[in-house]
Amino acid sequence: MRSIGGSFIFAYSSYNLNFGIVHFLSCFHWLRRQTYDLPLMINDLKKQILDKAVQYFPEVQEIRHHIHANPELSFHEHGTSAFVADKLKGMGVACQQGIAGTGVVALISGKNPDKRCIALRADMDALPIMEANDVPYRSRNDGVMHACGHDVHTSCLLGAAHILQDLRDSFEGTVKLIFQPGEEKHPGGASIMIKEGVLENPKPEAIFALHVFPHLKTGETGFRAGQYMASADEIYITIQGRGGHAALPHQTVDPIAISALVITGLQQIISRKGNPLIPSVLTFGKIQGGFTTNVIPDKVEILGTFRTMDGQWRYEAHRWIKEFTEQTCAAYGAVALVEIPAGYPSLFNDPALTAKAEAWAKEYVGETNVHELEMRMAGEDFSFYTHHVPGCFFRIGTSPDGKQFTAPVHNSHFDIDEESMKTGMGMMAWCAVNALA
Repeated sequence: MRSIGGSFIFAYSSYNLNFGIVHFLSCFHWLRRQTYDLPLMINDLKKQILDKAVQYFPEVQEIRHHIHANPELSFHEHGTSAFVADKLKGMGVACQQGIAGTGVVALISGKNPDKRCIALRADMDALPIMEANDVPYRSRNDGVMHACGHDVHTSCLLGAAHILQDLRDSFEGTVKLIFQPGEEKHPGGASIMIKEGVLENPKPEAIFALHVFPHLKTGETGFRAGQYMASADEIYITIQGRGGHAALPHQTVDPIAISALVITGLQQIISRKGNPLIPSVLTFGKIQGGFTTNVIPDKVEILGTFRTMDGQWRYEAHRWIKEFTEQTCAAYGAVALVEIPAGYPSLFNDPALTAKAEAWAKEYVGETNVHELEMRMAGEDFSFYTHHVPGCFFRIGTSPDGKQFTAPVHNSHFDIDEESMKTGMGMMAWCAVNALA
């Protein structure tokens, strides 16, 4: 009996040992697959994204030509909005129109779509500039031009949408596509879309956007973690004087002469009252008043912008601008009306998210093609999104050799090397799948 019992115990123990070894090996191989197969899957996705960016480039090029030739000013992007929605529907991507008037929002659902959500954003509006380029796709709307590259941003996001829609069975989660109106005009389409719920149902864990950059070569990208761009506030000044004959200035209150004192004096206010270690820019872009050579007008209107990197100094400067203008005008018998509506906050790129995106970019375009950006005093309403979710706003190079297509944005000669859109649409799709992985 002992021998039989001992054999039984030995057999039972052997069974348990073998079962344990098999179970251990099974778990080991499962863990190995989780550890090693994910990078393999991501690398395979990278190749597919690179290939599809080339495949869809002609389509995206045509999209860009159409949008560029039919530019629309801020909050009037009705044709662009309808065009974007039509393209999305053609890809099989359902969308919602009418957010913030002309905004479009769409969802691309991968496997397990509720797992997490990330957002990709592009702006759609143009600028009140007469295009000087002689190209087949030049603006058909006199005095309106895509001089800031928003046609490129929208085209790249549509290209990324096509890629992600094709690959939706290869990633988990949901990609929210945000086609935004009114980036160039106060109060910024981003702020309105947020108020209307664009960051809810589902709420993204992160948001990405790109912007054209003529100072980088095609195929290159640029990133900056932390504070990147300035706050941007618009300034509206009306100087109300008393008009009359140019030969009798003593019988008038000359708003043109007073406006000269205000403009030059405000530059001194900003440079003398602000900490010189805080970047600040005050620029007046429009002055309007008068009729002819021998008439002193009743009023002058001045439009400008104030930008800074410091939130506290931002509002102190508003107060100084208002007080100086009102007091200077009063000293010469005029009345000043000063309005400085709060505009875009400073753009802050989430450091952790930006570090990841920069690493992904090095994998996608090569380490030598990824650059650290300098801070810029330009403003960008993408900053509104970053007050709600971590954001990364990056740049794509648009000059083939650093010599062509180097006109700055907001210039009537601005244009791009369209090969850069391969990088743009690919990087947006690549950021999306990595952020969801």
